[in-house]
Amino acid sequence: MLTQQEVVVLWVLAFAAHSAAAQSAFPTKPVRLIVGSQAGGGNDIVGRILAAKLSENFAQQVVVDNRGGANGIIGMELAVKAAPDGHTIFMGTAGHLSVNAVFYPRLPFNIDRDFVPLTQVVSLPFLLYLHPSVPTKTLGELIAHAKANPGKLAWSSTGDGGLPQLTGEMFKLAANIDTRRIPYKGSTPAFNDLLAGQVQYCIESVPIGLQHVRSGRLLALATTGGARLPFLPDVPMLKETLPGLEVSNWYGMVLPAGTPLERVNRLHGEILKVMNMPEIRAKLIAQGTDPVGSTPAEFARFRKAEEGKWARVIKAANIRPQ
Repeated sequence: MLTQQEVVVLWVLAFAAHSAAAQSAFPTKPVRLIVGSQAGGGNDIVGRILAAKLSENFAQQVVVDNRGGANGIIGMELAVKAAPDGHTIFMGTAGHLSVNAVFYPRLPFNIDRDFVPLTQVVSLPFLLYLHPSVPTKTLGELIAHAKANPGKLAWSSTGDGGLPQLTGEMFKLAANIDTRRIPYKGSTPAFNDLLAGQVQYCIESVPIGLQHVRSGRLLALATTGGARLPFLPDVPMLKETLPGLEVSNWYGMVLPAGTPLERVNRLHGEILKVMNMPEIRAKLIAQGTDPVGSTPAEFARFRKAEEGKWARVIKAANIRPQ
């Protein structure tokens, strides 16, 4: 007959084995990756690259659910209401995860309270894209043309509070030009109207427009990042013409608050495993992004610092929701 101590030891071992088995079985159903952008944008492209490989590793499908509009607020609200069991992930941009909290006076959620940080996925600059119908070839020429034709040039961007809008407003202020912003519900329609010549320029992610630069349908006049892009070495930095003007976007993943820590850690480990695969890194880099893969704690600190940075920009530039 087993002693009481032996029974306790066996119970502990059995519980640990059961917990390990339950953990290894996760996920037990398809995982929903809510992307706070419309299909075809940079956030969506990167999300789909990761989702395809995660589906293989999980032996469960990772379904990309595009919920664009309202600068990601629609998708974030949907994620907040999801069961906190690890089967729902929200992937958003810097605008969604850091700017919204300081741009909108009321949100249907609190980012600090209602979400658990998972990881920063990538960082990336924007490109200033120009339709070839505009008779300019360089950033300096575009600025001169805009000054000679005040109010004539139109530019597209996603809705209020997105980094494309904020960067575009910063560009206008730094260049001292008068151009008209046309807001859209997402990056894809904003970019499609640029391709059609309905607007003359926009500031958007590299993934959404790189193919059109390479095909000659659009011009890339400048990158907003801190270095020239290795695959577009002739495209100057915005700050080479307008000193101090540098902006980097980023994409990150969060989970509904209350998601068990062991599942947060499991998801984080699997995502980083995928991001470190040579073929996946190559795909992300080819899209003009820099893979990051931070820890949840690192991402929490970074996201909060970005929130403070953009709060100062919004106040200084007096940018408000329209």
